[in-house]
Amino acid sequence: MDFELSDDQRMLVDTVANFVRRESPVSRARKLRDDAIGYSRATWQKMGELGWLGLPFGEELGGLGGGMVDVALVLEQLGLGLVPEPYLSTVVLAGGALSRAGSAEQQARWLAPAVAGERTLALAYAERDGRYDPSAVATRAERDGEGYRLHGEKLFVLGGQDADAIVVTARDGEGVSLLVVERDAPGLQVRPVTTLDGRRAAVLRFEGVHVEAAARLGAAGEALPVIEAVLDDGAAAACAEGAGLARAVLDMTTDYLRTREQFGVKIGSFQVLQHRAVDMFIETELLRSTMLLAAIKAVLLSLFGDEAYHLQRYAALPSFTRGVPTTPGA
Repeated sequence: MDFELSDDQRMLVDTVANFVRRESPVSRARKLRDDAIGYSRATWQKMGELGWLGLPFGEELGGLGGGMVDVALVLEQLGLGLVPEPYLSTVVLAGGALSRAGSAEQQARWLAPAVAGERTLALAYAERDGRYDPSAVATRAERDGEGYRLHGEKLFVLGGQDADAIVVTARDGEGVSLLVVERDAPGLQVRPVTTLDGRRAAVLRFEGVHVEAAARLGAAGEALPVIEAVLDDGAAAACAEGAGLARAVLDMTTDYLRTREQFGVKIGSFQVLQHRAVDMFIETELLRSTMLLAAIKAVLLSLFGDEAYHLQRYAALPSFTRGVPTTPGA
């Protein structure tokens, strides 16, 4: 498989990499861990001005009309720098749902401001008894005049702690539908949480939240194919971010091997550590190749079925674990 990037893609990677080095050193990520929302709205605005938030969307929304490969290349660089801005949750997840199911008016209302860096979005689909099954939806959307009343709870909503609008899966009389809820909607309770990897998320509770009929995306009861496609893209995007993280671990490890001395010599001269570094490099390249293949196809299940996600985890995890013993402070 030829993974050679085009000139435009190489320029995109260089631009994002330079931005990350200049605007978002790892020290910034550490500082923002204690921030209330976990990222900078000013940096988000800059990302919008640079056009990255509109990569996969059409020009009518201020986008660039790119694809998942472009998105993956951006996320790889953001992962390398531990950039905490909600790119995955806004652009890939909620943005993907809006671009697939939303009307032109709905996209102009919710997606265009996100592309400009003026707002953030989130996708709320996971539930307490869902077991990673997007069709296991207990949240109810009950008819109320010309709109709906939402009742239920969503767990671990990435970016939900500060999202301006949330795309929610809910079960109505027709099946599972998609509804957009504004952050300030009466009856919406937001409880911020931090995930195991340090991401910011939220538990959302809907207590009779009113949603207008114009906020339903697509036809009633037809949300599942949209959500499944969005989650496939989300898995590929998360793997791209993970590829960047793995590369960061590899770079930190090799830098440490070049500078740390033991017994009067650089520890990088020890053959056993050289072998481990080579193994890390191979596994990191395997992860990147698999990630790019998934991004090129855009839908993981069309490549490997349920094996796709686990295949990329297999490629990524050894790079992280082998880097730990030789990184600073370990």
